[in-house]
Amino acid sequence: MTRITVDVNDEWLESAREVLGTDTKVATINAALHAFAVRRQAKEIVAAFDQVEMDFAESDEGWRYGGGRDLSRLAEDARDGEAAA
Repeated sequence: MTRITVDVNDEWLESAREVLGTDTKVATINAALHAFAVRRQAKEIVAAFDQVEMDFAESDEGWRYGGGRDLSRLAEDARDGEAAA
């Protein structure tokens, strides 16, 4: 762990605390940093999948007993989620 002294905007800190549900300043800052690290990792994973062509045409065959899942909008939904982030 690194110990630092930093000036933080109190309104932003309180807003982040409410969103994250944390009790202390330290917990809020650590949770916010963790959330950004996870978001970055998710973007990298999505980018990796974007580099690979995937054919979901017969994906329902992979789910037994005819259950299947409609994956036809998977790529579009992933891109919509990335644009919102």
